[in-house]
Amino acid sequence: MTEYGLLGETLGHSFSPELHKALAGYDYALLPTPRDAVEDLLRKREFRGLNVTIPYKQAVIPLCDEVDPRALAIGAVNTIVNRNGRLIGYNTDIDGFRYMAKRAGAELSGKKVLILGSGGTSRTVQAAARELNAAEIVVISRSGENNYQNLSRHSDAEVIVNTTPVGMYPRLVGQSPIDLHKLPRVEAVFDMVYNPARTALLQEAYKLGIPACNGLLMLVAQAKESAEWFTGTAICNDRIEQIHRQLRRQKENIILVGMPGCGKSTVAKVLAMGTGKETVDADAAIVAAAGKSIPEIFAQEGEEAFRALETQVLAELGKRSGIIIATGGGCVTREENYPSLHQNGQIFWLQRDISQLPTNGRPISQANDLGKLYEVRRPLYQAFADHAVCNDTTPEETANKILQYLTQQE
Repeated sequence: MTEYGLLGETLGHSFSPELHKALAGYDYALLPTPRDAVEDLLRKREFRGLNVTIPYKQAVIPLCDEVDPRALAIGAVNTIVNRNGRLIGYNTDIDGFRYMAKRAGAELSGKKVLILGSGGTSRTVQAAARELNAAEIVVISRSGENNYQNLSRHSDAEVIVNTTPVGMYPRLVGQSPIDLHKLPRVEAVFDMVYNPARTALLQEAYKLGIPACNGLLMLVAQAKESAEWFTGTAICNDRIEQIHRQLRRQKENIILVGMPGCGKSTVAKVLAMGTGKETVDADAAIVAAAGKSIPEIFAQEGEEAFRALETQVLAELGKRSGIIIATGGGCVTREENYPSLHQNGQIFWLQRDISQLPTNGRPISQANDLGKLYEVRRPLYQAFADHAVCNDTTPEETANKILQYLTQQE
């Protein structure tokens, strides 16, 4: 018998097991279930409590013996409790969204809110927006009256909420449901996707200077309320903030960029000892993918072929969570590498005096004047990096500086 778990169609991206373990100490299973098996799973009642995610938040309503009036009014259930064989449905997402909006300092009152998607999460956000006194709520769907083809009629939207899986790991990473440039009055963007941490939609918002937030805080807040329904025990709201910080720290990647030979691989290993995160060397991953050394790739195929392969490797590494990535010195020469690296992590530029940079086994360093190469790349490193860290002392001191940056941000 499953005590507690998550019912959905595709669940490989979920942080819920560790989240519920941290909240209430119980084991929590992922239950990826095809559409034609949902009714049978609920009918057997071999669980104490379930959360429900895409695409079943509406489908489970008629399968419950009782539905909380608020969830019924919303038209979406995301929490089911088995009480002595009777299935009771609740909606904890609505308070989760309200908590997130308040925490982000976003004002929905009197605003035009554009909600992308029409499923169960959309219904929840619609209800929350009504409770928060939004002036107008517009739902954008693929084939409804308001759709992505006639989005221009809503160019006066002030708050955007994405409730679709567009941008979600693993299949839709890098995609955005809309172009924010076409919505010049937007003041806040919420994306219910939380993996990756910075979807393409959120990265565009940040670039435009629009306050934006992913769905992780909402996930934690709704999970806290779900756990209270499951166990009958109240959980202090302070736990939401504590676990949110803990999850962010756990899942965030640390990405190191900088000139060839500046110490990225060495610092990465020291960081791994201090954080418990896995270290991945991008150049080693490229060698594994190509089946030949980097000097051989350059000699046989040229730099452009190497850069193309590097971009492919970084796109895959960037999708992962909770790792340390030591990049090659020239990864910043391709702008498309930035969103891949930044989507799940913070980028640190390791700086070292040019005279201290080795050149052995480094085709680019051997073929160029390092001083001139640095002058070309310096603005690229600046554009990529969230932080610059001097690495002229010991790897341990540099790693400590990076950890201090991360701690201060919490």
